[in-house]
Amino acid sequence: MLEANEEERAQRNRVLTAVRTSVESNIRIRLPAYDKDFSRPAVSALASVGVEPNPFGGTIGTYRYQFEGEEDLLHLIVTRQDGSQISAEEGQSVAKFLLPTMPVGLIWIRPGEFSQHFYCGHDDLLKHVVA
Repeated sequence: MLEANEEERAQRNRVLTAVRTSVESNIRIRLPAYDKDFSRPAVSALASVGVEPNPFGGTIGTYRYQFEGEEDLLHLIVTRQDGSQISAEEGQSVAKFLLPTMPVGLIWIRPGEFSQHFYCGHDDLLKHVVA
């Protein structure tokens, strides 16, 4: 189980507030623009997404997370901050930190080697977001 400090919990709440506001306002959440000054070479582009400071991403411990809005789904990307491999279980622990009341059955996972991807419906998100 992940142990979040006060700043990580506050950052999560700011991120989820931004996500909720965007979803309720029907504003698409886009990935941050690639910035070579912040990004570093990685195995794939998705392993370095969210390195740039933005309102829809944050960190907890050694992990980084980034939200992206698709048409009717919310996409959550979880990676390690150092770009190394991450297991599906590690990604799930970050997803649980972000959406602790979301039933596991409402989150679809697409596992990867260096990034874990989770999807949930906008309507489900609004019912289970903490912030």
